[in-house]
Amino acid sequence: MVLVTGAAGQIAYSLLYSIGNGSVFGKDQPIILVLLDITPMMGVLDGVLMELQDCALPLLKDVIATDKEEVAFKDLDVAILVGSMPRREGMERKDLLKANVKIFKSQGAALDKYAKKSVKVIVVGNPANTNCLTASKSAPSIPKENFSCLTRLDHNRAKAQIALKLGVTANDVKNVIIWGNHSSTQYPDVNHAKVKLQGKEVGVYEALKDDSWLKGEFVTTVQQRGAAVIKARKLSSAMSAAKAICDHVRDIWFGTPEGEFVSMGVISDGNSYGVPDDLLYSFPVVIKNKTWKFVEGLPINDFSREKMDLTAKELTEEKETAFEFLSSA
Repeated sequence: MVLVTGAAGQIAYSLLYSIGNGSVFGKDQPIILVLLDITPMMGVLDGVLMELQDCALPLLKDVIATDKEEVAFKDLDVAILVGSMPRREGMERKDLLKANVKIFKSQGAALDKYAKKSVKVIVVGNPANTNCLTASKSAPSIPKENFSCLTRLDHNRAKAQIALKLGVTANDVKNVIIWGNHSSTQYPDVNHAKVKLQGKEVGVYEALKDDSWLKGEFVTTVQQRGAAVIKARKLSSAMSAAKAICDHVRDIWFGTPEGEFVSMGVISDGNSYGVPDDLLYSFPVVIKNKTWKFVEGLPINDFSREKMDLTAKELTEEKETAFEFLSSA
């Protein structure tokens, strides 16, 4: 049982087909897809439901479209929380947090009440890190390690920028890291990244020999890529976001390849990188048996330290604002 919220929206439109065709959970895993959206979107959702039926996907046992949390969250194995209140023009980040705390408090409580305790929860809706923390706090009977938020899109963006610069494919680049918040303070770090050139693996810094680009333009390009897409497309990134969600969930399900790590927002408790506990922060992780672990022992230079602290500070402030609303929501 897989739930996608915000199922009448843009990202879901790119995502649902990939889940239904076996790209995420494997080609022999039958799926029941649950689609949740708000009541005014039910007409659109019916159209999405018809299209999924018309895809005639052999693995799709059933599709349930609903606007009721008690239907949507029942017996779930995986919950992909895409739906959130988008930031509107003239809206303060504080207003955005307030609106989303309400949504994710309610969905966290519904997970707690109706879903399996083993459910894996992936939060995509922004502000993703803080929304994920809110949902986790509102579902005390589900282990906090089961909650993660999407920074894989940023991770993929970072890989792609390096690949473009070196004229290789993104597959030749591995072990980039996104630290921190899925916001413009995130820190894309390639100090530990490797690239395959002429059949040999070399460090990205060594391969590029362009430190000023790596510390400057590369970082800001990845940080601001979402805004650049909106500017060009007049809509937010949906195709690349859906692809990143698939990557993220497939890695949770099947594990990360040997010798590779990926970035995801997870609970910071017990990390060795000086990030305060009780934050939902993006780290490098490896995954095995559906369980993630921090990648330990990576040396952190002063440039990285400063960037990592900056994004932790933003997350701490967001958390404080959200929790004021959480107690009154």
